[in-house]
Amino acid sequence: MALTHITLRDFVIVRELELDLNTGFGVLTGETGAGKSILIDALQLALGARAETSVVREGASRCEVCAEFEPTPAVAAWLHEAGFENDAALLLRRTVDTTGKSRAWINGSPATATQLRELGEHLLDIHGQHAWQSLTRPDAVRGLLDAYASIDTRPLKAAWHAWRQAQQTLADAQQAQSTLANERERLAWQIGELNKLKPAAGEWEDISTQHSRLANAQALIDAANETTLLLEGDDDGGALRQLSRAIQSLQALGHVEPEFNALAEVLLSAQAQAEDVAHSLHSYLRKTDLDPQTLAELDERMGQWLSLARRYKKSPDELPQVLAQWREELARLDAAADLDVLQKAEQAAHRACLQAAQQISAQRQKAAKPLAKAVTAAMQQLGMQGGRFEVSLQTLDAPAQHGLEEVAFLVAGHEGSTTRPVGKVASGGELSRIALAIAVTTSELGEAGTLIFDEVDSGVGGAVAETVGRLMKQLGQHRQVLAVTHLPQVAACADHHLLVSKAANQGQVSSQVRAVSGEERVSEIARMLGGEKLSATTLAHAREMLGAPQS
Repeated sequence: MALTHITLRDFVIVRELELDLNTGFGVLTGETGAGKSILIDALQLALGARAETSVVREGASRCEVCAEFEPTPAVAAWLHEAGFENDAALLLRRTVDTTGKSRAWINGSPATATQLRELGEHLLDIHGQHAWQSLTRPDAVRGLLDAYASIDTRPLKAAWHAWRQAQQTLADAQQAQSTLANERERLAWQIGELNKLKPAAGEWEDISTQHSRLANAQALIDAANETTLLLEGDDDGGALRQLSRAIQSLQALGHVEPEFNALAEVLLSAQAQAEDVAHSLHSYLRKTDLDPQTLAELDERMGQWLSLARRYKKSPDELPQVLAQWREELARLDAAADLDVLQKAEQAAHRACLQAAQQISAQRQKAAKPLAKAVTAAMQQLGMQGGRFEVSLQTLDAPAQHGLEEVAFLVAGHEGSTTRPVGKVASGGELSRIALAIAVTTSELGEAGTLIFDEVDSGVGGAVAETVGRLMKQLGQHRQVLAVTHLPQVAACADHHLLVSKAANQGQVSSQVRAVSGEERVSEIARMLGGEKLSATTLAHAREMLGAPQS
């Protein structure tokens, strides 16, 4: 996987730029102030760096950065899990306007800056000129060793958090014993009160309906009797008989007026429905009585519901749910009050955390010496003959979420000197070379297909600079390497050379990047060797460094 194409529009001092990038080792060179680091800044923006209005070119309304990569299986898996399209190429796009508003896309779908940063971990690994500063941070140092040892600390972090939670739960329970006891007693009494009632879900609605019916039983019976009398009545006074006579009158003249037949049919339907009503009322009267005993029992039951509802400031229909909640709370209090169980849970969580930490400690101890040996060897190549690199593991009193030890990098700059923490090494040149040695040693570990070195060769010169170039070229055989450099020795080792230049146009300064080869590259190497005035000597030296034929 590699970075294949980058497009910039109105970014800082770049008006418009489209650049194809190749695999292998490539360098970016140019005069001081030409904007050699602009491409790296643009890539960082495309990969989720904080958006500032200063990145928008003066006079423009917004800037745009696009970066295209060849995806790997790991990237494809990330895209699938995050819900993005997995195309043949991976395209990242980001815009920033003059108000600071930023928008981002991954393969054409909107994305967040956080998603860009997560994806960026699979794509780019950037080593800046102040990379040595991170070597003084315990987390960065530990991360380098863990990466070298292929250690996954996520299970340990999970075990540590579980242990800390168990500790907190136990401490809370110990501190709140008296409060828990009072609360438990209160809940148990309340549950006992409701258990006497044994309220069932839906019961209140049922007894309310039944009570209402029995309380109005006499009125219901009277209404049913009166209605049946009006429907069936004695002699000819009942509604059913009146309907029957009306139907006969219409049917008798139906042969004269056909419409009467239709009206008679309507009355027949009404008569049938009225007869059904009368039948239903007779049935109701047969099975309905006043039942004062049941009514008294319902009165008492409803009184109990209403009394408890008023006491606990709830509506009656909420009582079954309240009882269930109190039982759950009591169960939790019983569990919290069981200190023996909580202590055993804390001890088990501690053992699990300690076991995970010990496994990681063993891996770190196993990897410490090979890492130290590899970085020490790289230091010899970078002109620090006799220098030594060590990985110090200092045991902690208790497990931390990162393990049982703190990791520190110790360095001796030359033979016979005592190793000291990296941050206490006095020489800036030594710091840069140590950081470069570590970068070269560890850069093959990550999955990122593109390595970027932003002036990490600062403070390096002479034969050491040639070694730096050869090391980067060696890295370029396996991964794409892009270096911003001011050293001709490094630039001469590159497989591809990009020249950054700055020019004024209509009162505005703009930066351009283009690939150079042949005599153009010879001239750039010569400029890096001897300044703006190119002499025959510097040109000859440049050709010699590039292995080009002399003219």
